[in-house]
Amino acid sequence: MGWNCLAPIAVLLFFATARLAAQEATCTLITPRYVFDGTDLSEGLSVLVRNDTIAAIGAVTDLETSGCAVREFPEGTLLPGMIEGHAHLLLHPYDEVDWNDQVLKESHAERAIRGGLHAGETLHAGFTTVRDLGSEGAGYVDVGLKQTIDKGIIPGPRLLVAGKAIVATGSYGPGGFNEQVRVPLGAEEADGRDELIRVVRDQIGHGADLIKVYADYRWGPNGEARPTFTQEELALIVEVANSSGRPVVAHAATAEGMRRATLAGVATIEHGDGGTAEVFELMAERGVALCPTLAAGDAILQYRGWRKGTDPEPERIREKRASFTAALAAGVTIVAGGDVGVFAHGDNARELEMMVDYGMEPLAVLRSVTSGNADVFGLADRVGRIVPGLLADLVVVDGDPTQDISLLREVRWVMLGGEEVDLD
Repeated sequence: MGWNCLAPIAVLLFFATARLAAQEATCTLITPRYVFDGTDLSEGLSVLVRNDTIAAIGAVTDLETSGCAVREFPEGTLLPGMIEGHAHLLLHPYDEVDWNDQVLKESHAERAIRGGLHAGETLHAGFTTVRDLGSEGAGYVDVGLKQTIDKGIIPGPRLLVAGKAIVATGSYGPGGFNEQVRVPLGAEEADGRDELIRVVRDQIGHGADLIKVYADYRWGPNGEARPTFTQEELALIVEVANSSGRPVVAHAATAEGMRRATLAGVATIEHGDGGTAEVFELMAERGVALCPTLAAGDAILQYRGWRKGTDPEPERIREKRASFTAALAAGVTIVAGGDVGVFAHGDNARELEMMVDYGMEPLAVLRSVTSGNADVFGLADRVGRIVPGLLADLVVVDGDPTQDISLLREVRWVMLGGEEVDLD
């Protein structure tokens, strides 16, 4: 056989060898002191990643590691990439610019750029998945942000986005303007059967991964929170969204708003400040989770002058502690989510610290921010645990966060889908 016949075979062998070498180059062995797998903390285990997937977990002597890059963290804990349950990447802290001015005066271009920066800060904090619950007046910029990250144009976590969110007509802001002045709203108004069906379907068509509805809001006679939609309207929203395979989440701070949303079949209640023992028992019975957003109210009160640690706790904080305690006592599933954007992106661990301060054990908080959120959000087959076959979204922090939850701030290494994240 002459060279002319062998040449094509040689070329094929060359490229086959190159492909094998590339596959070996994407193998990484992580050897920390501790592994938190989404459920329990273990010592003496290592994790093997191939391409974008967790390949194996076990004693290093039992793993096939030939040709793998090695990452050693002798005092660190390896855990699943954390999952932020309630964020607004297109908002920034209200002590910088208040919510009204962000909605009315910041262009969609500015908000998109800010959102990209916030996404990077969140990823660097060890949060590899984010449930973003409303663009707050920026249309479907959150959908575009998700797509931009997915294309690899900018770094950021995996996103689940809600788009515009749905509010009852006349209940949301910005408000207080002359009736002749039409201003952009922070969410999309809709009422009644036909309009609600159309709006839910339209949001789905624009790329919403879930539907967010305001089951109550501050539109009472004296500005107090009152229910907005009827239980029948909420149930219709759930029916239409669920038929497309999408969940509904409900902003609800009143007991009645929470009750209606729970009976309507929403997946999660956001905030839940005014929850009662009876409502929380109903939520536990119906499998509706609570995302308490403890850090948001805490931040807002400090913006208004409360000197935390010096001044007595305001009534709102005392009531929040009581409602959170009641939810825990009733056995409600707790989603870890801080309403990030009210306070700084990248400071997501603030919510986790407050969950411990308000009565949860650190181990329970770790489960909530990893496997728990993955289960509630329908992501358990992809992320949230360190088990073979799931995506290699991984984080290493210094020390043992089951003993001190604040160690989650000490992020030393992040991997997203098998790719190491540059933290510099």
